[in-house]
Amino acid sequence: MATAGRMSVDGGEMMRYAEYSPKPDARSDADIDRRLGGTLIAVGLGVAAAGFAGRYAFQLWKPLGQILSETVRKMPSSAFSPYYKGGFEQKMSKREASLILGISPVTTKAKVRDAHRRVMVLNHPDKGGSPYLAAKINEAKDLFDKENRR
Repeated sequence: MATAGRMSVDGGEMMRYAEYSPKPDARSDADIDRRLGGTLIAVGLGVAAAGFAGRYAFQLWKPLGQILSETVRKMPSSAFSPYYKGGFEQKMSKREASLILGISPVTTKAKVRDAHRRVMVLNHPDKGGSPYLAAKINEAKDLFDKENRR
């Protein structure tokens, strides 16, 4: 029976509002606190482990970084260059001629002609190229032409 905003519950107890009635499967506050405490401890241990791992990694990185930078400094800069580093030989060899023209030492006459034309367009003295380089390019072509005639 309800009287003046109060409700009767099975045990004869009077309660003001229905939402304050006890729930049979509700967890106790101690159980909630225990689970929350366990979660907080696990999160704290995880953060501490990440901190120690980061500190160790930074300490380890210093010597490795120094070794890596020393190794890079010791490497020759020409090791990563696609261009041939070095001067010309006194007498041109077939190897040097193939390096100048950018072709294989054993190639056809048509490929020699195309390679010579391509390199001369880029290095012609009338277009701002070096007369010395143009002479070396022509010498390389002449060497291949002489080899093909034989």
